[in-house]
Amino acid sequence: MSTNRIVAQYLQHLQRLGVAYVPTVDFAPLLAASTGEKTRSKPVASAIKSASGSKPPAAQIPGLVRQPLQVVSDGVSVPQPLPEVAEVLAGAMGSVEKKAEALCQLAGIVAKCQRCEQLVRTRRQTVFGVGNPDAQIMFIGEAPGADEDAQGEPFVGKAGQLLNKIIAASKLRREDLYICNILRCRPPGNRTPQQQEATNCREFLEAQIRIVQPQYIICWGTVAAQNLLGETRPVGRLRGQFFDHNGISVMCTYHPSYLLRTESAKKLVWEDMKLFMKQLGVDLS
Repeated sequence: MSTNRIVAQYLQHLQRLGVAYVPTVDFAPLLAASTGEKTRSKPVASAIKSASGSKPPAAQIPGLVRQPLQVVSDGVSVPQPLPEVAEVLAGAMGSVEKKAEALCQLAGIVAKCQRCEQLVRTRRQTVFGVGNPDAQIMFIGEAPGADEDAQGEPFVGKAGQLLNKIIAASKLRREDLYICNILRCRPPGNRTPQQQEATNCREFLEAQIRIVQPQYIICWGTVAAQNLLGETRPVGRLRGQFFDHNGISVMCTYHPSYLLRTESAKKLVWEDMKLFMKQLGVDLS
């Protein structure tokens, strides 16, 4: 995904939020190195108000699973952290403008990533993430598909169209969310991401989470759920409950692409979304 397109997406989003000024971002040194109070948008105002409090949302949920099974994979090496990423995260994140600036800088780093040799050879571009830089809700999927690889944005194919319907039915708006994937490059033939690839990309995922600072995350599919939470169980055994990830409430459900193949699973996802929105104070029944 080109830097110009990344910047344009965030400028358009900020304009919809009423932001008229964004600080100048100098990308040249960044790209060369790599080859007061917060105001959040409220997609469901009454829901966010009822869910907020002095404690983080993860601390407010009864029965929260705080210590999921951690996975240690043989033969998987953790890459050295990039100093450029640390530099981005060291900056101030107290405003939507600063968060948008940080995400743009991080996207520039990701665009130059060479960690996964096969993915670098086969990708058309990196697919970083899109949405509200100050979102209270983050969606995490698996990896870009052919449509996403072509357009440079997550969830734009058939699965993305179904996700849009789920979002609307849940009384949310896509533009109020932040959406990304476990991987930022398309695996050849849309194969399942390899563990080494997910590990290589983990630094970028965690950086996006730290910048956006969501209160809630929904993991769509087994790959997203297992990688974020360090789980071995499939999503079918993880759904219907909340987990904690560094103080963020996490819910897991089936990936929209699975729903396209398995009609019966749509009812289960709807149950999950009702549970999630109930936590926000919204009744979908």
